[in-house]
Amino acid sequence: MQLLEKVKQLSQSLATETIATRRHLHAHPELSYKEFKTVEYVSKALADMGLAPQPIAGTGLVVLIEGKNPSSKVIALRADMDALPIAELNTSEYKSRNEGVMHACGHDAHTASLLATAKILCAVRNEFEGTVKLLFQPGEEKNPGGASIMIKEGALKNPAPAAIIGQHVMPLLPVGKVGFREGMYMASSDEIYLRVIGKGGHAAAPELLIDPVVVAAHIIIALQQIISRNASPKQPTVLSFGQIKAEGATNIVPDEVSIAGTFRALNEKWREEGIAKIKKMATGLAESMGARCEVTISHGYPYLENNPELTRAIRLAAEEYLDKDNVIDIDLTLGSEDFAYYSHVVPASFYRLGTRNEAKGITSYIHTPTFDIDESALAIGPGLMAWMAIKQLSF
Repeated sequence: MQLLEKVKQLSQSLATETIATRRHLHAHPELSYKEFKTVEYVSKALADMGLAPQPIAGTGLVVLIEGKNPSSKVIALRADMDALPIAELNTSEYKSRNEGVMHACGHDAHTASLLATAKILCAVRNEFEGTVKLLFQPGEEKNPGGASIMIKEGALKNPAPAAIIGQHVMPLLPVGKVGFREGMYMASSDEIYLRVIGKGGHAAAPELLIDPVVVAAHIIIALQQIISRNASPKQPTVLSFGQIKAEGATNIVPDEVSIAGTFRALNEKWREEGIAKIKKMATGLAESMGARCEVTISHGYPYLENNPELTRAIRLAAEEYLDKDNVIDIDLTLGSEDFAYYSHVVPASFYRLGTRNEAKGITSYIHTPTFDIDESALAIGPGLMAWMAIKQLSF
């Protein structure tokens, strides 16, 4: 039997087990950097395969699967393990049992899939050259990003991989299809926190106040000019505010208002310029209205650029595995991912696994309380990733 067919058969035969693993993880989600039971579960699963996972980054793991001539080449594969602070509204039997915490971004599927990939690679390790390095990573959803900690603690050393590949579910893509993009793919992400300080008091006596609510409203509107009048129309960028807190009442103006948002860019020079403009405009406008604005920037993930040569190679592997009709081009996105950190250190490619099924009503987007996946994708993902790694090791 040819190796490709063997990998496909193994992936299919492991599907029931992979789905069970995903459901267990989905029912027991843990927040970023608190994946204690998750990493214990993953570590045991790897040890049961005869592997020796090594702890890293607090709640992360690194494990090696050696083929023939293991020092010839190393390829890394990554899965993230953390969940989100979202109360799940699904009613499935595997619904989250941890109140207010949910795997709403598919990290349960990523982890289950990579565990199955490990099992496939172990089964065929005498049929490929080199070493596959698996990274089970914490904290993708929260700054500073678990990937940055993994890198600092040596996840990309001893041995150093020639490339790294990451997989992420995509609820906009029908199950059975996978998506690739060469070059720039995802945006940098910085968190913007504004504290507008005025002078509160009785709402019926505005002449005695410096109303921070009005000042905050002007700042929010004015900052959009940074996008519309300062950013190049050829440069995708986003500034959005999702939280405003003004704890007054119908007849009480508060002393201060807090605002929180996100700034996204696909260019590091513009990223720096944009942040500087946000600070200058917010503080200057508040001052001109008699108030004060404190600006705090939590610098997040850098842009994610898919190495063109690597992406073309794993796309060809996907076409071998699935056929060309099921492999598509995807557009860039202003979403962000801490996998980007890896792409700034080693050739990297981040691709998408389709999980949408309209006939089953599985259409909710990530980071929503009704997110779910068509689990038939878990018969595809593990073998596909294993095949990509094997093909890269053969180059």
